[in-house]
Amino acid sequence: MAAVTLLVRDLDLMTRYYRDALSLDVLDDGTVPDELASPEALGAGGTGATRRETVVLGRGGVPVVVLRREPGLPLARRGDAGLFHTAVLFDDAPALAHALASAARTAPGTFIGSADHLVSEAFYFTDPEGNGVELYHDRPRDRWSWDQQADGRREVRMDTLHLDPNEFLARHLREEEAVTEIRAPGAVVGHVHLKVGDVDAARGFYVGTLGFEETARVPGALFVSAGGYHHHLAANTWQSRGAGPRASTLGLGTVAVRLPSDDAVTALADRLQHAGVATRHDGTALRFEDPWANTIEVVSA
Repeated sequence: MAAVTLLVRDLDLMTRYYRDALSLDVLDDGTVPDELASPEALGAGGTGATRRETVVLGRGGVPVVVLRREPGLPLARRGDAGLFHTAVLFDDAPALAHALASAARTAPGTFIGSADHLVSEAFYFTDPEGNGVELYHDRPRDRWSWDQQADGRREVRMDTLHLDPNEFLARHLREEEAVTEIRAPGAVVGHVHLKVGDVDAARGFYVGTLGFEETARVPGALFVSAGGYHHHLAANTWQSRGAGPRASTLGLGTVAVRLPSDDAVTALADRLQHAGVATRHDGTALRFEDPWANTIEVVSA
């Protein structure tokens, strides 16, 4: 998975949240001169100062989230399809603990829960414009369990067990580190969880058309991956059952997927064409929409 693009109303507020609370670094602050900015960005009477249209944040030079200012768009409604959460994967438990401590210091009111999923330990937040965020680390793969299903599938064993944030911090964060701004280098987009209108239709698109492997099912949700990961994408109907294609709103802009080669991107484009899915390729990325108008961008590594 590559960086998730979010369409935001207040770029400065959202940048501060992902930088200061969630412990990501600004990789590109997106400043442009007034003479190059759009009239909408300038408003009445530009001052000659720089304007920020897009900010890229990540860790170790790897983009995790792209914030793009779109002040004219409305907020998404609760029952709409779109983003459930962006899941930021940290290198290990101590790195995750630093990020969790940062969020506790800076924006404790945005914390909404935590869970031990057997394959991972995760902490959940809602950003200032209502986008879900998961911060997590994976347990070693040799500790994951897979069950053989009657239909021949292998399903990873996941659960939602109690995870105490304070106990997690006590295990993985030394007292003197809890008040520092240490930033461990590693963090990437581990997975993206979407809200959709129908799980069977999501399975048909993400497994049948795109070629992901189904790794787990729970009531109202589907988990898929490539390469034996527990999941790179998930889709649920917990808040959005029956939702149709999205209107243009704030929130999810683009989900980005990185394939290993140009040939893999070409093969995917052929499959999409055969399935009747409209695509566009600008020479850098292949773009298309899922059945709920969530935009997917595929690039070659």
